[in-house]
Amino acid sequence: MRLSSYITVIATFLAAGSLCIVAAGFAVTLIEDNSKTAVRRALDKESLTWADADTNGLQVFLIGTAPNEAERFKAVSTAGSIVDAARVIDQTEVADREAFAPPRFSIEILRNDSGISLIGLIPESGASVEMREDVTRLAKDGKVSDLLESAAYPAPQGWAAAMELGMDALRFLPRSKISIDAGNVSVTAMSDSEEEKRRFEQSLRRSTPSSVRLAMNISAPRPVISPFTLRFLIDENGARFDACSADTEEARAQIDAAGRAVGVTEEHTCRIGLGVPSRQWSSAVALSIDKLAELGGGSITFADADISLIAIEGTDQALFDRVVGELETGLPEVFALNSVLPVPQDASQGPPEFIVTLSPEGQVQMRGRVLSELARETADSYAKARFGSADVYTAARVDETLPRDWSVRTLAAIETLSKLENGSVTVTPDRIRVFGDTGIPTAKSQIAQLLVEKLGDSADLAIDVTYKKKLDPVLGLPTSLECEQQITEIQTTRKIAFEPGSGNLDASAEKILDDIAEILAKCPEDMRMEISGYTDSQGRETMNQELSQARANSVLSALRERRVLTSRYTAKGYGEENPIGDNGTEAGREANRRIEFKVILPKPTLETTTTLEAAAESAQDDGEQTGTEGTTDEQN
Repeated sequence: MRLSSYITVIATFLAAGSLCIVAAGFAVTLIEDNSKTAVRRALDKESLTWADADTNGLQVFLIGTAPNEAERFKAVSTAGSIVDAARVIDQTEVADREAFAPPRFSIEILRNDSGISLIGLIPESGASVEMREDVTRLAKDGKVSDLLESAAYPAPQGWAAAMELGMDALRFLPRSKISIDAGNVSVTAMSDSEEEKRRFEQSLRRSTPSSVRLAMNISAPRPVISPFTLRFLIDENGARFDACSADTEEARAQIDAAGRAVGVTEEHTCRIGLGVPSRQWSSAVALSIDKLAELGGGSITFADADISLIAIEGTDQALFDRVVGELETGLPEVFALNSVLPVPQDASQGPPEFIVTLSPEGQVQMRGRVLSELARETADSYAKARFGSADVYTAARVDETLPRDWSVRTLAAIETLSKLENGSVTVTPDRIRVFGDTGIPTAKSQIAQLLVEKLGDSADLAIDVTYKKKLDPVLGLPTSLECEQQITEIQTTRKIAFEPGSGNLDASAEKILDDIAEILAKCPEDMRMEISGYTDSQGRETMNQELSQARANSVLSALRERRVLTSRYTAKGYGEENPIGDNGTEAGREANRRIEFKVILPKPTLETTTTLEAAAESAQDDGEQTGTEGTTDEQN
């Protein structure tokens, strides 16, 4: 009996244990299924369909490939909101970011007098940090508003070259909006004058690499034209404008059409500006040109609302009266017409003259007649103030029978001459004739406006001025390679000399450095140049390198003392490298002791830098240099 009782008790315990195990298994399975179902439902609700859930006991495993870290974190947080976060085991992966297309990088730069603003998305790199530092330096005391965001993707093709050009534009243009993306730069800016606009455009075109498309919209404020001047002539040389002003593009087109209708064939510049005396300006000009053509020749001059018509000698009096009457009737009321039919002069006596000439070398000579001794001294002083005391020669005689306004006409002639590079101005009682060459595109219009302002609208003017591109102070500037070539020509016959075994310049080097500095002063402001020093092979290599560096530094300092802008120039000593002569002969060693000037050309496809300094450094390291210059003639 006792044994059976023990068996019964043991069997009861075993049965109870089995039931507990079965119950626990059902409970765990139920919990796993409920947890898996609840987590999956929550993931689907949050549109996280890439993620899946599995369970093992109380642990919930997240599996799948997240598109990015943000989605991955969102999935883990969602699962943690359904079950205890400690039970969530994250086994998800993040997709390779190389498989996704990089974002579109672009930047908008706004610059004005109060500071610089940066807006856009740029690559996350050291070059971007340098760009921000450059912008801070440009702003100086102004505020920099940096709203840029960055992304850890490589810069696209063309980004670095576009950024380089954009930073150049930012340096040139103090009031501008610059848009940059890979391979493209768009510039919208304001300039203070037409001359400044042309200089900005020329500088940007020179800086643009072939791999970048540049779009420019640089505007200049309309000038105030006073007096508002127009002068039109018909003579033996044909019909032409000596000066032209208009208030709108439409007015300019109407005036141009009127000129072409009576035979104008040459190109001319009709300035658009403020100060027009009447909105009917272009209609009045067109009518006057038409009536002058009916007369067969002469000149018509507008100075604000005053009009002067001068017919040619021999014009029929009846024709003159009819045409002038029709013009007076047809002109708007604001305009006042003064008409002149010249009377033929006695050919037996030539008219008195005053002639002032300017040679291509800058020498000024005045001859002819002046009204008084005081008038001669005044003209001489005025010319010396304009052209320099050493360059003026006066040989005019006194004639007290001259017209009372003669002195005003002679001073106006001297001032007119300052608009020319070379030429002459001839003054007679009835006419002022201007002849010469100029580098100012609007010089003819400026001269006509000046003479009308000084002498009145009835003055008879003959202006024969030729614009020459090579004399233009903007377009006539040499390119970087032309500057290098000019320095080469200087050093073919002369050398930059140093004291023997020293980096100190010899006194004989002063003149050649003056000439080189004069050339560099006309070179592009954005030109990069290396001043390279070389020695012969005598002596230790280390000492030769140090000596060549010292000599290159001396040349750079000497140019800086001559007010050459050297911020883009570098000095580098190469020692005995790259010999151009035989170090076994004295002549060869002398040739090897030299200073070279090398223009550093930018690499068009440079993609790893965005600042000018980094581009210059890369160009030096990669050997992107052209041209060599002369030699020094002292021994190491």
